[in-house]
Amino acid sequence: MTMIYCVEDDKSIREIEMYTLQSTGFEAKGFEDGKSFFTALKDEQPDLILLDVMLPDEDGISILTKLKNKPEYMHIPVIIASAKGEEYDKIKGLDTGADDYLAKPFGMMEMVSRIKAVLRRVNKTTNNTLSSRNIEIDTDSHIVKVNGEVVELTLKEYELLKLFLSHPGIVYTRDTLLSEIWETEYYGETRTVDVHIRTLRAKLKEEGSHIQTVRGVGYRYEA
Repeated sequence: MTMIYCVEDDKSIREIEMYTLQSTGFEAKGFEDGKSFFTALKDEQPDLILLDVMLPDEDGISILTKLKNKPEYMHIPVIIASAKGEEYDKIKGLDTGADDYLAKPFGMMEMVSRIKAVLRRVNKTTNNTLSSRNIEIDTDSHIVKVNGEVVELTLKEYELLKLFLSHPGIVYTRDTLLSEIWETEYYGETRTVDVHIRTLRAKLKEEGSHIQTVRGVGYRYEA
């Protein structure tokens, strides 16, 4: 079920938001400040964040900036909520990376509609991407990013990484990888696989350690 985080210091508003979301098929958790929100974020990532601007310990724009600067959180869509007429907050939020904006006071059904629209847009975009940990692959452009930075891979390295990310935890023998990636039998020339795995790990830097050697068998990617 889709999880929504509601970061709102007004208890009555927060509870109405959560009740409405839960009544319309979502899971929802509420947080009264940035500290409790970030603590929860370490344990579970939501599918979308509804973020108030005016919070007691840290304003929403500052929280949004932190989210968009961290590779592990930057993909989470965010809808900013702020008092009607505060145009600066709206512009600042959208420029910082918010996916939409709700002006207070807003109706609960409008909130649900906006959330569904953002989720549809995000899901349509991410259908062409693969991601795990700090690795992201755009399968349309063949662009690979690690911690937000583009990494240049050869075609075979790219295909190996795409296979691993598509099937995390699955162990592939060297012969299977030769057949899947090179589409031919190399008659025992499994050294080809080892060389490409080694260069792929090096290019992925610290993320390369998640491509694990299964001794006597082959390789697997641990997500």
